[in-house]
Amino acid sequence: MNKSDLIDGMAEDAGITKAAAKKALESFLGNVEGSLKSGNRVSLVGFGSWSVSKRAAREGRNPQTGKTIKIAAKNVVKFKAGADLSNSVN
Repeated sequence: MNKSDLIDGMAEDAGITKAAAKKALESFLGNVEGSLKSGNRVSLVGFGSWSVSKRAAREGRNPQTGKTIKIAAKNVVKFKAGADLSNSVN
């Protein structure tokens, strides 16, 4: 499923236009992104939660040359599925 498939499904399930569903989805994604940028955690009970964690700088290897390279530190987004979501796929 891609973004347009999700918009189509949301519009059909909610009985709204695709434009309204697209606006709602973009609002949701924008709010999740803004919250994560602020360092907050986003939790949807039963579905899952998103959080940001720091990945430390480390050394790696270029697979073509075998040369050691430095990989910079960065923030990464993590998603942990909730119990209801986990149970529904098993």
